[in-house]
This record gives sequence, C-alpha cells and structure tokens, in this order.
Amino acid sequence: RLTRGSLAREAGVHGETIRFYEKRGLLRKPARSAAGYREYPLEVIQRVRFIKRAQELGFTLSEVQQLLALKANRRGGSGAVKALAHEKLTLIEQKIRDLKRMKAALVCLVEACDGKGPVAECPIIAAME
Repeated sequence: RLTRGSLAREAGVHGETIRFYEKRGLLRKPARSAAGYREYPLEVIQRVRFIKRAQELGFTLSEVQQLLALKANRRGGSGAVKALAHEKLTLIEQKIRDLKRMKAALVCLVEACDGKGPVAECPIIAAME
C-alpha cells in the first residue's frame, strides 16, 4: 500500500496531481487506513504513469479517460484506440501547420522592424492593427 506522497514519487508526479486525477475520475478514491491516510494499491503506479504518458502524447484528460476505458475492455479490439490516436495525430498535424504559418508571419514582421524609432511607426504594431 502507498500513501499519496509515495505514489506521487513512484509515478513521477506531484501529490496534487494524484488528487486532481481522483477528482476527474481517472483514479478511484482509495481506501483509508485506521489513521485516516489514503492507501493506494501498487498497481495504481502504472495507471498514473499511463495517464502522464498519454498526456505527454497530447491526449486530453477526457481522451485519457476513453483510452483507459478501452484498455479495461480486454475483449475489445484495438481499432478504437487506433482511431482515437489517428484523430489526435490529425489535430497535432493541423497545429503544426498553424504554428508554421504563425512563425513565417512573425519572421517577416521581425525582419521588417529595425527596433528603432517610435512605437507608433513599428511595422509589427501596424500589422496587428
């Protein structure tokens, strides 16, 4: 059995992250010891690591909840998992395209501004007006 602090350390997260995951329903409310401390089973470490890794891959907590439900369904196929991952990949690719457009526009604006003169004559400010 693990306390919230030891679970957080083992899983590589902050203690408040554990509390947040509980509130979001990603972790079950743990049993309590006679002294009132939360006691988590060891297998929760893997669940927290799974959640964090999914977040690192760009999945929202709602999507993580879906992944956990799919993972729990041992009889289900991986098609739904692949579809969710493909949807996330498409969204990430769109964000990359958007960021590249923003970068190109900003590069042009930075090159157009010599950094001298009054703000009222700044081409960066003018482009935003």
